[in-house]
Amino acid sequence: MHDLLIRNATIALPDGDLLEGDLACAKGQITAIGPQIGGDGREEIDAEGKLLMPGVIDPQVHFREPGGTEKEDLASGSRAAVRGGVTSFLEMPNCNPPTIDQEQMDWKISRGRTTSVANFGFFIGATVDNLESLNNVHPACGIKIFMGSSTGSLLVNEEKDLDRIFGNGERLIAVHAEDETRIRERTTALLGDTETQDYAIHSSIRDAKTALIATERALHLSEKYGRRLHVLHLSTAEEVARLRAGKPDQVTCEVLPNHLFLNTDDYATLGSRVQMNPPIRDPKNAEKLWAGLHDGTIDIIATDHAPHLLIDKEKPYPRSPSGMPGVETSLPLMMTAMREGKCTLAQILRWMCSGPAELYKIANKGRLDEGCDADLALVDIEASKEVRDEEVFSRTGWSPFSGRALSGWPTHTIVGGRVVFEHGVIRPGVFGEPLSFGS
Repeated sequence: MHDLLIRNATIALPDGDLLEGDLACAKGQITAIGPQIGGDGREEIDAEGKLLMPGVIDPQVHFREPGGTEKEDLASGSRAAVRGGVTSFLEMPNCNPPTIDQEQMDWKISRGRTTSVANFGFFIGATVDNLESLNNVHPACGIKIFMGSSTGSLLVNEEKDLDRIFGNGERLIAVHAEDETRIRERTTALLGDTETQDYAIHSSIRDAKTALIATERALHLSEKYGRRLHVLHLSTAEEVARLRAGKPDQVTCEVLPNHLFLNTDDYATLGSRVQMNPPIRDPKNAEKLWAGLHDGTIDIIATDHAPHLLIDKEKPYPRSPSGMPGVETSLPLMMTAMREGKCTLAQILRWMCSGPAELYKIANKGRLDEGCDADLALVDIEASKEVRDEEVFSRTGWSPFSGRALSGWPTHTIVGGRVVFEHGVIRPGVFGEPLSFGS
């Protein structure tokens, strides 16, 4: 008997083809895919023709635990994730205390095992003096370097410190690429000691050159040492052009839905709700990011889910914190874009499922095939549903996309062959597992 049998689904196969049929799971893995699978399941779902796809892997989230649990924690963030069809996530180290040694990594792994309803992995954060931990803490999906200041206390921006980190070890380095010197200079020049409710100044202070300078520095260090580099949340047309002109084999990058679907015009209606690092850009910028996705310059999609309380977001700039929720809307946003002709299903599967699994060497994830882990999302690509703040699963209770009608919401999310999300409800007693990362 199958543990779980999903019947009458439109199954997204690894080669991009669609199969009308059934999928069976046992002991946490996919055991059979076919037009009609015999036998019974301990649990059966009639998909009614809906799209069955691999669960999304979100390779950049901030779930704020420990130290910021009034905003989010691993429990609430993972529930928001599965609501959006995300079955695995990689979480950033800029919490309090930050994840910079084995003790903090062990704490987060233990916490994830008992509270996270999705599979989880964690970055180790770089400081100016934890080089040994960067290369020896396990399991870690990679090293996170904040080259420019953002939420939290982690910042490594001096050349000698960056050179030492890039030059020692082999673990993937993921960079927040903004130049700290330029941020400080432009803050003084454009803002001084004042405060303002004109949140759009944030995009002027952290302009495209701020991002390009840091990305160039990271690329130089990656080439100098042959070090594996991933550029997080690439946001500018200038960075896309630079990477298209010369992107070494050991370098990858990602883009966020925030930079694909929001722009500086949105400050007028949303204010600090769309303030983030790196910031949203001018309306014409997004088409260059889309072009980078389509031609392979940009490899994958992440969310940089970074929630803050609205009471804090409403403070005058620069006291208003940067970051916004996004883990539960990324798949519907991309599915809606697909229906509008901006991308194909095969591309979404590559950018959001198999691509992150390959990039971070996560075995048996990101595709529907016999023997793969049964992390699945059953998605209704026909029905349209409006994003509403009061329905957001993230603890902060708001979304920058509130009011937008989106298609592609999951009706069911399955983690390790067990249904964890079903028609708007989280099932109790289902938890994810820590992810493993190949060398």
